[in-house]
Amino acid sequence: MKSQVFNVTAGWILALAFAMGCGLTGTAHAATAYVSNERSSTITVIDLDTQEVIDTWNVGERPRGVTLTRDGKYLLICASLDNAVEIRDAKTGVLVAVLPSGNDPEQFFTSYDGKLLFIANEDDAATTAVDLTTRKVAWQVEVGEEPEGIAQSPDGKWLLVTSEEDHTVAWIDVATQQVVEEMETDYRPRHVEFAPGGKQVWIAAEVAGTVHIVDVATRSIIETLSFPMPGVPAYKVMPCGIRFTSDGQTAIIALGRANGVAVVDVATRKVTGYVETGGRPWHLEITPDDKTAVVANGTSGDVAFLDLASMAVTKRIEAGAGPWGVAILP
Repeated sequence: MKSQVFNVTAGWILALAFAMGCGLTGTAHAATAYVSNERSSTITVIDLDTQEVIDTWNVGERPRGVTLTRDGKYLLICASLDNAVEIRDAKTGVLVAVLPSGNDPEQFFTSYDGKLLFIANEDDAATTAVDLTTRKVAWQVEVGEEPEGIAQSPDGKWLLVTSEEDHTVAWIDVATQQVVEEMETDYRPRHVEFAPGGKQVWIAAEVAGTVHIVDVATRSIIETLSFPMPGVPAYKVMPCGIRFTSDGQTAIIALGRANGVAVVDVATRKVTGYVETGGRPWHLEITPDDKTAVVANGTSGDVAFLDLASMAVTKRIEAGAGPWGVAILP
């Protein structure tokens, strides 16, 4: 600043800006994306207004799953090779605590009431529930071999966990902490995602190249989607991460080594298009305004911004080595 003299009004505005967490500029807080880079053991922090990298945090070994606490204060990171879940301040990246996670945590899900963190332990064939207040294990349930995908139903009743090795999904009753059913799926289910409203759950079977649409009330598969992406051999189509727009009308599915994503109309259950995003997109997230999908490209080492109106990639920016997961703080 050129002048060191502040009038009362300017000083009050500056103080208010700091109190609101806006910094010297006084601008509103920008939505932030966090991308886990499993090979460089870093988190890439991206300002979604400018679509530029604003920071890089060194974290535990082989970070994969990444999510936020329900209040948005903390970023949670599966440090898989450290057998730990890190809690970091979402603004500064400072390590706050390390949770007991079981062996090789890969994906996790914060409960809708914000009290528990559900963790899929790939090497333990188990799901661990950690109390986020006491930061201790609340309970643990045995599931199929190599669990990875995990999600809670919006009504809080069910916790679903995929088993890559057994080709099943465990339906866990959260109230009783018991497995009620082991649902058979196509080969190697990697991800599970409830549609808004919770009436359907979608299961990505990576090696089969399919996504099951399941009716939650009957726990039955009502449709199986396949993805014949033009110019791509079928064996490279490996669906994993799934995200829905907030209105539940559109699903975006990362297709792994097909190097792109599929866009699906939820009502008709039809693929409406494919978009090349970069090398091996494994996971993605949709911005709060439903305008953009932020896609982590694992082998090209970058992040793609997919405009959902035009269905075109508008920008790609460099991340760390092996981008894997995405979380967004509104």
